[in-house]
Amino acid sequence: MSLADKDRIFTNLYGFQPWNLDAAKARGDWDNTKDILAKGQDAIIDEIKASGLRGRGGAGFPTGMKWSFMPKESKDGRPSFLVINADESEPGSCKDREIIRHDPHKLIEGALVAGFAMRARAAYIYIRGEYIREAETLQAAIDEAYAAGLIGKNACKSGYDFDVFMHRGAGAYICGEETAMIESLEGKKGQPRLKPPFPAGAGLYGCPTTVNNVESIAVAPTIMRRGASWFSSFGRDNNKGTKLFQISGHVEKPCVVEEEMGITFDELIEKHCGGIRGGWDNLLAVIPGGSSVPLVPAEQMRGVHMDFDGLKELGSGLGTAAVIVMDKSTDIVRAISRLSYFYKHESCGQCTPCREGTGWMWRMMERLRTGDAAIEEIDMLQQVTKQVEGHTICALGDAAAWPIQGLIRHFRPELERRIAERLPEAAE
Repeated sequence: MSLADKDRIFTNLYGFQPWNLDAAKARGDWDNTKDILAKGQDAIIDEIKASGLRGRGGAGFPTGMKWSFMPKESKDGRPSFLVINADESEPGSCKDREIIRHDPHKLIEGALVAGFAMRARAAYIYIRGEYIREAETLQAAIDEAYAAGLIGKNACKSGYDFDVFMHRGAGAYICGEETAMIESLEGKKGQPRLKPPFPAGAGLYGCPTTVNNVESIAVAPTIMRRGASWFSSFGRDNNKGTKLFQISGHVEKPCVVEEEMGITFDELIEKHCGGIRGGWDNLLAVIPGGSSVPLVPAEQMRGVHMDFDGLKELGSGLGTAAVIVMDKSTDIVRAISRLSYFYKHESCGQCTPCREGTGWMWRMMERLRTGDAAIEEIDMLQQVTKQVEGHTICALGDAAAWPIQGLIRHFRPELERRIAERLPEAAE
């Protein structure tokens, strides 16, 4: 079930070779890009649709379908834009930085292929503010590509003009949401917009825009070279292709690794991470897709398929495939309380349920952590998460609610135990 080296898309993930243009070309990047573009815009979109690629930023929306929403011709003279989300602020997620740090030309070539397919005038790569060295590498790679005539006027001698700009964020998690990212690019406070209008109708500077994750864009040229049938030969139905998994926490060897979608959790951990710290019996819980998805207890994680549908069946999600492993040394309530604090801190404050609810949930979590609460407050906290979830403009409210819902669903006895232990104290 595991991926052979010949089928890896990111062949310099660990930076054993240089990132520069000559090394990238030796690895097969920028190889006859002109021929890919010559296939035509609609043919590229059809190939991406046929490949079964779904967005790698968390939501898993079919990439080819998203590209097809862009207008075919401009009726009013407005240009179209591609915005690439390199904000990567989800706790546990660290794949896009590896692409940018070690394989930036894959992203730049992908920007050209995707931008051309959507008839975009330019690509804006919005990179997280803390990624200082990554931003330096990316800008140097963009400069190389311009100097070689690969982007800019008459990109790759295709007759198509396409610019790539890098924009550095300032460390706001909310700017990873596509419309907040567009607001930030325009120089405004990063706050999500109401939809509709969707970005494909009115996005950056009021022009048709598509926002895609770094990994979604970076795999496009390889799919075009090797064919949709090659990419879709990996994974299960509706969960096709290869994927970068980021495994952190209590494993012997934390790592970022490219694997086939749908690989089982056990194989992923045994093959690439050297197993769970202290053995499988020591596993307590796993957050399988970055901090915003509900945790899954150890017994349910064994043998699960690591893809969108496999984890959805468990009431969790693949998200960005940032796998956070927690062994029995973890104070699980404290861990989820810490995530609550993160979402409270990162809420933009635009929607009342999120602005007020995230602070309320965190304070409640802190009291549960110490056992300084009543049993019925567990249900009250659950109710509050339901009042926040689905009642906000963007998904940050959901992201704040889900970890707590997962904790209550699977570890309610632990919450009750802390309260019970504290009760004799309170009675004295």
